[in-house]
Amino acid sequence: MERIEADQLIPGRGEPVRDAVVVLDGPTISYAGPAAGAPETPGATVTRAPTVLPGLWDSHVHFLGTRSMDLALMVQSPVAVRAARCTHDLRAALDAGFTSVREVGGLGVFLAKAVDEGLVAGPAIYAAGAILSTTGGHGDLHSYPLPWMLDFGHSTGELRLADGEAECAKAVREQLRNNAKVIKVCASGGVLSEVDHPVHQQFTLSELRTIVEVAGLAERVVAAHCHGKPGMMAALEAGVRTIEHGTFLDDEVCAAMRETGAILVTTRTIVREIIDSGAAPAYALEKLKPMADLHAEAMARAHEAGVTMAMGTDLAVSGGGPGSWGRNGRELPLLAEVGMSPLEVIEASTATGPATLGPQAPKSGQLKAGFDSDAIIVDGDPLADLTLLANPARIIGVWRSGHRVKS
Repeated sequence: MERIEADQLIPGRGEPVRDAVVVLDGPTISYAGPAAGAPETPGATVTRAPTVLPGLWDSHVHFLGTRSMDLALMVQSPVAVRAARCTHDLRAALDAGFTSVREVGGLGVFLAKAVDEGLVAGPAIYAAGAILSTTGGHGDLHSYPLPWMLDFGHSTGELRLADGEAECAKAVREQLRNNAKVIKVCASGGVLSEVDHPVHQQFTLSELRTIVEVAGLAERVVAAHCHGKPGMMAALEAGVRTIEHGTFLDDEVCAAMRETGAILVTTRTIVREIIDSGAAPAYALEKLKPMADLHAEAMARAHEAGVTMAMGTDLAVSGGGPGSWGRNGRELPLLAEVGMSPLEVIEASTATGPATLGPQAPKSGQLKAGFDSDAIIVDGDPLADLTLLANPARIIGVWRSGHRVKS
C-alpha cells in the first residue's frame, strides 16, 4: 500500500483539493481527497509532495522504433530491432509521467503483451495495430513498389492498404485478431507521406461506414487521421469516435463534432517539433509550413466552440531528438497557448484520455476511489506553471498500477 500526502491534489476532473491524501491499494485507488477524511494506513509507504495528479494520458502516439521522421526509412530496419528500440521509448514515457497511451498505429499491440506480463516497464498501451489506408493514401509509402507495400502490410507491417468495403472489413478484422483496442484509419492525406494532399478525402463514406460497423461489432471505436474538412465530415457521418489533428476544421465541423460527441485529439507537439527543427523530408516541410498556424487556429476554434478535446502528441521517434518519446509533456503548455486553462489542459491530458477508447475505456485518468492506481507527483504547482509537466526532471515520482516506477 502506498500513501501520498500532498499540498495539492489535482483530480483530473474537477477542482483541486488542498492538503490531500491519495491511497494506492494495489492496482486501485482506495481513497483520494482531503487529509482530514483520509483513512489510517498502518504499514503503508508514505510519500510527501507539493502536487499529486493522475498519471498522464497521451492519446495519439506511435511505437515504430524509427530513428527519423522519414517514415520510408522505418521499413529498412528489422522489426526486432525496432521493437527493441521501443523499450527505450516505454521507459521515456514513464519518466515523463505518462502511465497510459493510446497508440494509433505501430508495434503497440505486441509491446502491450510484454508490458502486461511485467517483462518490460512501460505505460498501459491501448493500441490500434496497423494504420488502415487507401492505396496511395497517407499510410502508403509512395517511394516503394506497390506489390512490396501490399506484402509488408499483410506480414508484420504497421501500414495496411485496403480498398473497397470487403477489403476494409477484412483489414479491421485482422487488427481485432491482434487484440487491437481501437481502429485507426487515414480519412485524409497527411504531411509525412509523399504524394497525397492533406486536404483530400481518401476512404469513401461507404468504406468508412464499413470500418466503423465492423469495429463496433467488437466494441471498438475508430480514430480518424484527418486534416481536411471533406474527410472529417465523412468520418463523422460514418460514426468515428475521434478526429486526429483537425487542421482545416471550421464551425460546421465543430457543430458536427458536438452533435456526434466526437473527440478532437490535438497533436500540437508534432507540428511544433517539425517546424522548430526542420527534421523532416523536404516534401513534408513544404506541406506543413502553410498548415502550422492553421492548426493552432483550429485548436483554438474547437476549444471556443466547446468541442471535447484530448491531448495527443503524435510522437514516434526513438532515441531522443525531434519528435521523440519523452517529449510528450510539451503538448500541455502548447494547449495553453491556444486558450485552454491549466485545469482544462490537465483534464484533456488525464480524464478525457480513456473516453477516446469508447467501450474499451479503463477506469483511469482520475484520482478517485475505484480507479486505476496511476499517479504522478510534481515538485511544484502545474496550475501556475504547466511547463513543469513538460520537464521529466520536475516529475519526481510515478506510480503505475500501484507500483512506483520512478523515484
